[in-house]
Amino acid sequence: MTTFRIGEAAELLGVSADTVRRWIDSGRLAASRDDQGQGQRSISGADLAAFARERAGAPDAGAGSSSARNRLRGIVTAITKDQVMAQVDLQVGPFRVVSLMSREAVDELGLEVGSLGTAVVKSTNVVVERADH
Repeated sequence: MTTFRIGEAAELLGVSADTVRRWIDSGRLAASRDDQGQGQRSISGADLAAFARERAGAPDAGAGSSSARNRLRGIVTAITKDQVMAQVDLQVGPFRVVSLMSREAVDELGLEVGSLGTAVVKSTNVVVERADH
């Protein structure tokens, strides 16, 4: 049976180890103590997968109505603009997501380095929406 330590589970879920500990302590995520007397907590792979599916099914606040299911909230880390087009880089957990869009769209959304944004992925297109705080 595959098991994960708290730090590994946190990395896979894109949260801090403290968050995973709180979920365990509150009973939201099942964990067991090791048998070697050290008291290390571990999470079964099956339990972690079920929890990840449950979290993924939860609607994103502010998502509105959209057929896009892949919504990745992050922080804008770079914007490169020319006369017509722009490249917007989002840091989403440990991942860098890049969107190419019109300069006009960047300006209308008021995107700037440090803004919160949501990368909405549908097929091969990445759409960045400004996230309200």
